[in-house]
Amino acid sequence: MTGSTAPDPAPVTDEELWDSRYAGNTRVWSGLPNHALVRETEQLAPGRALDLGCGEGADAIWLARRGWQVTAADVSRVALDRGAAHAAEQGVADRIDWQRHDLGHSFPAGGYDLISAHFLHTYGALRREEVLRRAVDCVAPGGILLVVGHAGWPRWAEDPDPEVYFPTPEDVLAELRLPAGAWEVLVSETYERPAARPDGVMDTREDTTLKVRRLVG
Repeated sequence: MTGSTAPDPAPVTDEELWDSRYAGNTRVWSGLPNHALVRETEQLAPGRALDLGCGEGADAIWLARRGWQVTAADVSRVALDRGAAHAAEQGVADRIDWQRHDLGHSFPAGGYDLISAHFLHTYGALRREEVLRRAVDCVAPGGILLVVGHAGWPRWAEDPDPEVYFPTPEDVLAELRLPAGAWEVLVSETYERPAARPDGVMDTREDTTLKVRRLVG
């Protein structure tokens, strides 16, 4: 008797992965804007902003409440629909355009005065630096690109994968391949911020921030 082998399951797409994660909870994130976004943009004059990997939309909503016209992009339709509902509750639905993008295949059109990428994750063949290089081309003259990431695993992580790469701000800057003389580095730092452990106990963890401005001309 000849045996048969079941076909390998189809690989899970980024959209399926994130839709599944968001669908399993009424809210995944805190609903508060990221600390670095508030710190690095609250003094900027409102204009057009792009929030890459917007998730449930806390950053986009915070920007919209401050007068920005925001394009909020994410691969998960579940997250986008949840963000749109939160924006309506906050009275800023008309200031945010929620767009679904698998950033390896499509990218929001237009030029932006601020592009924010906080804890942007990519999987499979798509590399984060490729997405960020596309973002560079969409920053308007005088505009800001703000990239925030984790500097490493949190101290409470169990069995962290030592192979995971956490780029430094200097790494991110090099990966952007910015044309010489066309950009100004405003912030490049690793810093400690408050963070909640899974059990709710407050602790701290290290993040990185790179903030660059496209020069006018």
